[in-house]
Order: sequence, then C-alpha cells, then structure tokens
Amino acid sequence: MFELLDYPFMQRALLAALLIGVAAPAVGIYLVQRRQALMGDGIGHVALTGVALGFLFESSPVWTAVAVSALGAVGMELLRASGRARGDIALAMLFYGGMAGGVMIINLAPGGSTANLTSYLWGSVTTVSPDDITAITLLSAFVVLVALGLRRQLFAVCQDEEFARVTGLPVRALNLLLAVTAAATVTVAMRVVGLLLVSALMVIPVVAAQQVTRGFATTLAAALTIGVLVSVSGTATSYYQDVPPGATIVLLAIGVFVLAALLAVPLARLRTRRARAATPGTPPGSPPGSPPDAGSDPDPALTARP
Repeated sequence: MFELLDYPFMQRALLAALLIGVAAPAVGIYLVQRRQALMGDGIGHVALTGVALGFLFESSPVWTAVAVSALGAVGMELLRASGRARGDIALAMLFYGGMAGGVMIINLAPGGSTANLTSYLWGSVTTVSPDDITAITLLSAFVVLVALGLRRQLFAVCQDEEFARVTGLPVRALNLLLAVTAAATVTVAMRVVGLLLVSALMVIPVVAAQQVTRGFATTLAAALTIGVLVSVSGTATSYYQDVPPGATIVLLAIGVFVLAALLAVPLARLRTRRARAATPGTPPGSPPGSPPDAGSDPDPALTARP
C-alpha cells in the first residue's frame, strides 16, 4: 500500500503536496475575506511568463516565476487600491498578457516548446526535483510566517481597511505584502497543482471550512487541515490511478466542500438549539438562525476576532 514511498520522486511529490496544502489555504483565507478569490488565478497567468523566462535564460523556472508573479501581484494590488473605474480592464490585459507572453517566450527559448509548460500548467508529480523541493520549502516557510505571524494585522486590514488605517496599521505595506505572499504561494503550488488550478486550492478549503466552523482561528485550522488532506491524498491517488495530480486535488477539495455544505444545515440547527438553551429569553417559536435577545455571536466565520 505504501510502496509509493520507496520512490524518491514520490517522496518529493508528497513533501511538496504537504507544504502546498499548508501554504495555499493560509493565504487563501485572506483573499476570500476580502473577496479576491480569483486573484490566485490571475497571478498564475502572470507567473507563466516567469516560467518561460526561466527556460529562456536556462535558470530555475521557480525563481523567475516568483520574481515575475510578485511584480504582477504588486501591480494588481496598486490597481485595486487606486479605485479606478477601468482597473478591471487593466487587470484583464495583465492576465492575458502574462499567458500570451509565456507561450511566446517559451517558443523563443533554446529547445523550448509549449509542451514544456504542461507540467507547470497542470502539475506533475514526476517532475518535482530536489531543487524544486528546496525552493518550495523556503517559499512555504515565508508564506506561513507571514500568514500566521501577521494574522491579526492582515485580518484587520482585510476586514476593514479604513478602521485599520485609523488604528495606525501600515495598510498599504500590509496589502502589498499579502499580494507578494499570494504570488509566492502560486509558485509554490505550480509543480504539483499547476498554475491554472492553484487558485482552487487557495479558496476551496477555506470556503469548505466556513460551512462548518465559526471564528477566524477555527476556520483557519480547518482550512489548513482540508488543504493538507486533499493535497496529499490527491498526489497519492494520481500515482496509483495515473491521473493528473492537480485535477485530482481540486476534485477532492470540491468533494469536501459538498460534504461540508451538507453538514452545515444540521450543525446550524444544533448551534441554534444550544444558543436557545444557554440564553434565557429567546422566543421558543423563533426560526432557526434567528439571534436571541442578547449574548449571542451572530458573526460569520471570518468576521470573528482572530
């Protein structure tokens, strides 16, 4: 059953999946909170140009992708912060330009072809090299340190920028740091999940966790657990069934979301009954989910204190 651990390439792939399963939801929870769920998808398009530049200059595509996607993410954040009405058009050109630039540059690279991009677009367990593991480990450590170490500050900025600014937080710097962290996450995940599917791993575990949890800390913990579970399970399944790892991981994540959504209704009813029992004065005939007279916490999962 565990013969896959006998192969070094699978050991590397499973380690990469574990790190990705932690890093992607750790950043994704902030993107979901500020309704930027598709930001990872846009960064993935831009990162394709960075991968192609790596082939062109015969250097590590991971590090060139980090540099290009970080610049792209900063550009996206500056456009978002400017509040310009035509910012969506500029973002669209950035996304599509990144994809087109990647395809063009890879064809100019020595011995390059669009076939070389396949493993980066959709993920491949057999192509995770020792150098990739080093890069993924370093980038994942950076992502987790930022996402968890600055969770209170990032939560405040994503929840209410104006309030965070009044309290003295460096809102612009934190927004740019979050954008760069999201870019690092995309490049971390591209070897296993693929650039075109990485956004799903950043978002789906978070929204699945939201179905059954309340409070920022518990939602984050559940999202990380789901991320690790689907990443490692999907990678192992891709080995045994000879299927694409990225698609397998995303489909497993969607399956977990569906299961969590089915559990959400009975859990909500259970919480309502407990709230009524614990809070005197709640009208007996009030519908499920209606707040008691006082003392309850009606906030959704991501509006609670971290």
